[in-house]
Amino acid sequence: MNTSGVVLRKPIDEDGQSVHQLITQTPELDSNSCYCNLLQCGHFSDTSIIAEQQGVVLGFISGYLKPTQPQTLFIWQVAVSSAARGQGLGSRMLQQLLDRKESASVTHLETTITETNDASWALFKRLAENFDAPLERSVMFDRVTHFNDEHDSELLARIGPLAR
Repeated sequence: MNTSGVVLRKPIDEDGQSVHQLITQTPELDSNSCYCNLLQCGHFSDTSIIAEQQGVVLGFISGYLKPTQPQTLFIWQVAVSSAARGQGLGSRMLQQLLDRKESASVTHLETTITETNDASWALFKRLAENFDAPLERSVMFDRVTHFNDEHDSELLARIGPLAR
């Protein structure tokens, strides 16, 4: 699939169901309720982004400014449909999020990634390189302590300060 005609935009409430379908079809991601995705599209539209082509949602990134560190953009999930992978769509969405006026004060970006999610590590390593910023890794949610040994540990990836 050619993603050159993809439109990147802020999500709206009505995107919640399509986002929910995309996330449930992305096996690397934990599914949330449709209601959660509706809230992400509505309440966090300034810090989230949709990639759409001819009415079909091909990508979605949910994020928010951390309440205790408003200069840090926390990326909750990055979803790219299997048909659009390998074409840099995730990188384009992240870049546009950081280029928004709402992100002007952002100096750091954080996300969590499991150790074995090579695609996500590659995406955020590229972002760090593009912003000439260090990427630090540490355990945020431990497999045993936080997940009762039912989910892999989530490693915090912190990028910054971002050179703009």
